[in-house]
Amino acid sequence: MPKTIEYLSPPAAVSMADQWFEIASIDHFWIQRRFRVLQIVAGKCMQRAGEMAEIGCGNGLLQKQIEIGYQRSVTGLDLNEYALQRNVSTRSRVCCYDILDRNPNLKGAFDLIFLFDVLEHIENESAFLNAALFHLAADGKLVINVPAGPWAFSAYDRAAGHLRRYLAGSLANAAQQSALDVISWTYWGLPLVPTLAIRKIWLSLSLDQSSTIRKGFDSRSPFVNRAFATLSRLESIPQKVLGTSLMAVLKRRTAGGSNGR
Repeated sequence: MPKTIEYLSPPAAVSMADQWFEIASIDHFWIQRRFRVLQIVAGKCMQRAGEMAEIGCGNGLLQKQIEIGYQRSVTGLDLNEYALQRNVSTRSRVCCYDILDRNPNLKGAFDLIFLFDVLEHIENESAFLNAALFHLAADGKLVINVPAGPWAFSAYDRAAGHLRRYLAGSLANAAQQSALDVISWTYWGLPLVPTLAIRKIWLSLSLDQSSTIRKGFDSRSPFVNRAFATLSRLESIPQKVLGTSLMAVLKRRTAGGSNGR
């Protein structure tokens, strides 16, 4: 059955390659590892939260994982109609919505908001985070995941629509511009760092730019997917050393507040 989409805003082009949604699935090792890191970093937040939302929900992989793992629904918000039509969530609300519209019916509506692999696509981080905060309850929290390591920026990032990769300090600085404090954070994907370096070199030599997303993200076979899943688990979370991604929990700044770096 086609996904039922609520149109709160007109669909619009976004800085995200549609091909990614054709490859990414709930069984992909990276999607599974990201969710496990989320459970470690913010599992208690999910258990305690009332209403939850994901800004940039795409094809609904995180929504589906939370539905399965916590028997909870997560309102999905995105402007990419192509991705929304392929959303795999089963019990969650799915909305075509531009958070910059600041729909008054959604003001302060969510206790927990996920921004998973979205912020790196946004040119004006401060305006976007401020719009996200419009939708967050007064004592709510944001959970953000972004690609880590400016050194790793490659043809894959450009094809995916990434404008930057982050360090813990650069994410904290972006948060501070919107009066947000980082209360906990971790790098993750440390065992995959050599693979990321190899991918950067390999893609720089490729003449076929049309297949960059597939070459850079597709795990290619169940065997390779399982091997990378096993490799991915060879790190303790949280860790502050190095990683291919960075996950953080943020909240509004309070008087005398300081970030978690």
